[in-house]
Amino acid sequence: MKVYLLRHGQCESNVIGRYNFVDEDINETGIKQAEDLIEKIKDINYDIVISSPLVRALHTAEIINANNKEIITDERLAERKHGSLEGKSVGVTDREEYWNYYTDVKYGTEERIPDLCNRVKEFLDELKTKDYNSVLIVAHSGVSKAFYVYFNGIPEDGKMLSLGLKNTEVKEYEL
Repeated sequence: MKVYLLRHGQCESNVIGRYNFVDEDINETGIKQAEDLIEKIKDINYDIVISSPLVRALHTAEIINANNKEIITDERLAERKHGSLEGKSVGVTDREEYWNYYTDVKYGTEERIPDLCNRVKEFLDELKTKDYNSVLIVAHSGVSKAFYVYFNGIPEDGKMLSLGLKNTEVKEYEL
């Protein structure tokens, strides 16, 4: 099965560098990014779109769904839960450490990376049991890092910050 993972369009928290799990919609730039993405993915013959339930991902999914396929949501594709960091500047953490799989540093009540990776693993293991040829998945940077771990393993140094997709970037996987 071909799996096309893409990150949602830009939202305001991406612009100002703020931890965000809440239901924030994409901004005008994000809408334009999603509209431009249609041209890049129009030849993908996907069976279904599976999206994070968060508004910024779901809105992106609705825009890019040029083939008018069914869109379903799955909670396991939601962004990493930032807990008490929610709404704070990303500058309150050492970003490399925050996205280090092996870290013992706890900045607040954020979801641990192994927990994020486990819920994405559960999603992908379940997806393997479905009878799809090709799936379009719309999610988040944190989820794209967990996808990387699923398909490539944990980086030796545990550092995952640079592994996330940029807004409306697409990555193809074979499941």
